[in-house]
Amino acid sequence: MVPDGRLIAGLRLAFTTFTILPLRAGRVDRPVAAVAMALAPMVGAALGIPLAALLIGTAAAGPALVAGALTVAAGALLTRGLHLDGLADTVDALGSYRSGPGALEIMKKPDVGPFGVAAIVLVLLIQAGALAALPDRPWPAVVAGVVAATAAGRLAVSWACRRGIPAARPEGLGALVAGTVNRPTLVVATAAVAAMAVPAVPGRPWQGPLAVVAAIAVELLVLRHVVRRLGGITGDVLGASVEITATLVYLGLVLTG
Repeated sequence: MVPDGRLIAGLRLAFTTFTILPLRAGRVDRPVAAVAMALAPMVGAALGIPLAALLIGTAAAGPALVAGALTVAAGALLTRGLHLDGLADTVDALGSYRSGPGALEIMKKPDVGPFGVAAIVLVLLIQAGALAALPDRPWPAVVAGVVAATAAGRLAVSWACRRGIPAARPEGLGALVAGTVNRPTLVVATAAVAAMAVPAVPGRPWQGPLAVVAAIAVELLVLRHVVRRLGGITGDVLGASVEITATLVYLGLVLTG
């Protein structure tokens, strides 16, 4: 049972970390960070609701691809673009073929290299294209798809913060949240996000949950490689996890066998 004070502080930290909501800063320590990272999928689901509404509304008024692009842009705006920045920095570090301190130093640089630019462009294109395919479905399926994908992106953060995964640096967001989430919490959160995805593909209730589970599995493999190269997680790695996982879920929802 989480004390009420820690739950409220963790919820506040989760929303200030994953959205642009201007909430008052409160208590920030590892126990609170553990709650925040456990609640990350819930924050993602909440973020998905207005994004789904935007997608449905704009698709009704114009081309589906434009609606998809606007929804992706809104998602970046509502998160200050931090996850995209993390994706670019992480891919640049991995593309350098350096490990440990050398790779971490690349991640700290303010500029974005060619690998990072390519990663951002590809992720945004894939997300916009996948979102453009959703409005043809009944609106409950559209809402379920967007909510599940945004929740799954944050679920990947919870998994990246599980116990046993170290921080790459002794300071920063990675040091605060690394190793704070226990496995029972992850199992419950994964089941909840998978359940959200059941209505996402009409006539194929298994496809949405499978897309969520498969995306998390792929991201865990990517995370294993990143941790081996960097020595642990950083805030940038968490941002990259969000974007990679959400993109994979969107792909899993629109691809048919």
